[in-house]
Amino acid sequence: MAADTLLHQTQPLRADFFEKENDLLGQLAREGQKPKVMFIGCSDSRVVPELLTGARPGEVFVVRNVANIIPPFGVGHWSVGAALEYAVNHLKIAHLVICGHTECGGIKALDSRMDALAEPSLAQWVELAREAQTRVDGRGVEKEKRHRAIVEQNIILQLEHAAGYSAVAKALKENRLELHGWLFDLLGPLVYSCNPTTKQFEAA
Repeated sequence: MAADTLLHQTQPLRADFFEKENDLLGQLAREGQKPKVMFIGCSDSRVVPELLTGARPGEVFVVRNVANIIPPFGVGHWSVGAALEYAVNHLKIAHLVICGHTECGGIKALDSRMDALAEPSLAQWVELAREAQTRVDGRGVEKEKRHRAIVEQNIILQLEHAAGYSAVAKALKENRLELHGWLFDLLGPLVYSCNPTTKQFEAA
């Protein structure tokens, strides 16, 4: 079998990381993880949760997918829901962050004419964010502001989806969980936070 060149090339990086974090990693292995934050973000390679939050190993429970989507409860996509329930019920997270970003390929796919035969999985997945586009269309947003507006509405929509899970709803009712909507501006780079009252995104 041929050698895994990618694994070989990254070996020095892993060795350096484990040397620097040896004590912490050993503690986490023995005692388990106790993150206080769950971060649901886009799979985009330009969005790095640990850099945005300054987190070290064991501090953030991360889920990443195209367009940072949380499927509505009961629609049949189980992966994100399973992680969400595990984080709330077992890890007892105190903060759930849903982070979208500008220049999002998933949102651009949603807002384009996709070939559902060529990309059936992607086409079906981004449909879970269709309501965000519909909301923007109903407001007559200017063309140059359209993409960012859909990204913002998608973050708000996914916060609503998250609240539809019984584990999240219960934690919110008991005041042991806070929801956060973040928008990462790749050109800034700034991170904006959704004001829960006004639904406007404000620079942090």
